[in-house]
Amino acid sequence: MTLKYLIQKEFIQIRRNAFLPRLIVAFPIMIMCVMPWVMNMEVKNVKVTIVDNDRSSMSQELVHSVEASNYFIFTGQQPTYRDALREVEHSRADVVLVIPQDYSRDVTLGRQPQVLVAANAVNGTKGSMGSSYLTQIVTAHVSPDAAAMQSRVSTLFLYNKHLNFKLFMIPALFAIVMMLMTGFLPALNIVGEKEAGTIEQINVTPVSKWSFILAKLIPYWIIALFVISMCLLLAWAVYGITSAGPLWLVYALAMLLALFFSSFGLIISNYSDTMQQAIFVMWFFVVMMLLLSGLFTPTRSMPSWAYATTYVNPMSYFINAVRTVFVRGGGISSIWHQMAALLGIGSLMACWAVMSYRKNS
Repeated sequence: MTLKYLIQKEFIQIRRNAFLPRLIVAFPIMIMCVMPWVMNMEVKNVKVTIVDNDRSSMSQELVHSVEASNYFIFTGQQPTYRDALREVEHSRADVVLVIPQDYSRDVTLGRQPQVLVAANAVNGTKGSMGSSYLTQIVTAHVSPDAAAMQSRVSTLFLYNKHLNFKLFMIPALFAIVMMLMTGFLPALNIVGEKEAGTIEQINVTPVSKWSFILAKLIPYWIIALFVISMCLLLAWAVYGITSAGPLWLVYALAMLLALFFSSFGLIISNYSDTMQQAIFVMWFFVVMMLLLSGLFTPTRSMPSWAYATTYVNPMSYFINAVRTVFVRGGGISSIWHQMAALLGIGSLMACWAVMSYRKNS
């Protein structure tokens, strides 16, 4: 019965806060409705300028092919390569295509003309993809037979057949929402009571540490259920995207992640004396876990020492598992090891949260 009244107290505190209820509702809506459009790793709108030293009808066909591509923004032609580089230096172009003299003659005679592609690689991804797009266009123009052969190659895309980047990112956004909703709010809970002085009233009562910490955790697990339900509903209503696998596995993974982050937030709150301290410590760990989780880049692309951190990073386990269920339609046999890891890390954090709470009565 004591636990029941403590949970009621937590919900009353949340309800009486003028900001938190609005944040709990508005934050998932903003993340799900805005971020899938902007968190897009596809490279488009690459600004390209061309130097045509041949000035033949065939070279102009190549210019028009580049201009017609949906991946490029054609910024015009420059008389010399030096002028084109000046456009790159002033950020008015990303890629330069230089068509050599005698381009049409070499193509007609079956030779391979030396076409120069110079890319601004300050943004390595944009530079490499932009030069790759241009290379494909030039190859198709110089060697129509090779392009025809390439068009006869059949490619089968598994799971995400339409290469929809939103389908890839939406499960990862679940992780971000859960991390911020069930991580930061508990981190500010106990330290907020310390600053307000209400924690002393609890400390002089016979409430056990387990009851007190559970009363702090359970409301945020309920909030996690609400938040993940809202995210799934918005994914279906706004984008028409639904889980290919069982929904109960998505909920189970979300609750395991909520167990970790709510416990981790309370641990930081137990060791912090002010809200500012709790926020900075929580932000430090959250950013590190987020960037090393494989949310934006494949973990196998990391150095070996950085990849080793994924073995203790719950975000990495969650993102890998939820994408397996949501995108590939995997079952529990496909993600049992990620679930076991999340349960183990979350249970360890929950025990630590209880042990780290200092009840001075």
